[in-house]
Amino acid sequence: MVPFRSMGDDCPDRLRRFLFPLELEAMTPELVYWGALYGMAEMLLSGTTTFLDMYYFEDRVAEACEKAGLRGYLGETLIGQKTCDSPDEPYGGFEYQKRFFEEYGGARHPRIHPIIAPHGTTTLSPEKLAEAHALAVQHDTIFTLHASEMDYEMTHFQEMGMTPTEFLDSIGAVDEHLLAAHCIHMTEQDLQLLKIRGAGIAHCICSNTKAGKGVAPMERARQLGIPFGLGTDGPSSGNTLSMFDQMRMLPNAQKTANHDRALFPARTIVRAATRGGAEVLHGKDYGFLAPGMAADLTLVSTEAAHMFPVYNPFSALVYAAQAADVDTVFANGEMLVHHGQLTRLDLAEIRAHLLEEMKPFQAAAEKYRDII
Repeated sequence: MVPFRSMGDDCPDRLRRFLFPLELEAMTPELVYWGALYGMAEMLLSGTTTFLDMYYFEDRVAEACEKAGLRGYLGETLIGQKTCDSPDEPYGGFEYQKRFFEEYGGARHPRIHPIIAPHGTTTLSPEKLAEAHALAVQHDTIFTLHASEMDYEMTHFQEMGMTPTEFLDSIGAVDEHLLAAHCIHMTEQDLQLLKIRGAGIAHCICSNTKAGKGVAPMERARQLGIPFGLGTDGPSSGNTLSMFDQMRMLPNAQKTANHDRALFPARTIVRAATRGGAEVLHGKDYGFLAPGMAADLTLVSTEAAHMFPVYNPFSALVYAAQAADVDTVFANGEMLVHHGQLTRLDLAEIRAHLLEEMKPFQAAAEKYRDII
């Protein structure tokens, strides 16, 4: 979603007011490819080697992923409305994702991990959500969706006498396959369900607070031992794709919400951004350094003015470091960033292609000028 960056950042309900309509009208496979490649360059330059993406034309995202050298967990958005990948009927993402599994499942594309990605708890029928979950079970892969994020989502299920998590549990979708994104409004019972069923959380603190949605109960989730990783929610909602922004914001928000400076020490935050992410993605061969593990490594320079002195390296990474401090990045043993420069990709070339592909998109966006 790089083309959407800085659009409508202060616009209430922008998802329904212009994001969905603009995607339907102007998003194309080629725009997705170049936008994804640009985003991957940004992620690499900030030290990220593995990501999860829910969007459209994920086969093109996979192409970009293999060109860039990242590890991608990719799922076509499943949603009950017409979309850019299925302009004639809703739920077209199901067939798209089935084809995606045929092309990218198995060992032929080791960097690509197809997943199941329904949009949310209220944007598919219960029957279609159950069907999506059955596909995740069939392929033994991740089932991820937006959950307990929106106020109107909470009201919808309150009128039914339940929470979104309880609804998901009622259709059998709360299990070890579930990676629930956001979880801002989860209750104690919701968290207990995640714990008992073995589900995980994708915590997107920068996006959540920018949108004024609230702060997820991550301290309680941590106490219960629910696995969680950090997410940016993409360049439209989170604006940057840097884990450093998420690492800094998570402890600040939790310490403030709970009035306790001791919560979420820096070492815990670094773990969440590395090994925690691998755990919720069910990655068994990356996330930390050890014999036999994939050689994913990010070297962060301490030469910048804001990085001196370094008494505690974990604190320096969480509270002082910035994406621009990343010097070198290895993914699966291959050096993809060297002294701050991409080794596989040419950022200027990618930007030039992206700008060209964005011209029709930008023209279509003009009708929303008053709100973006």
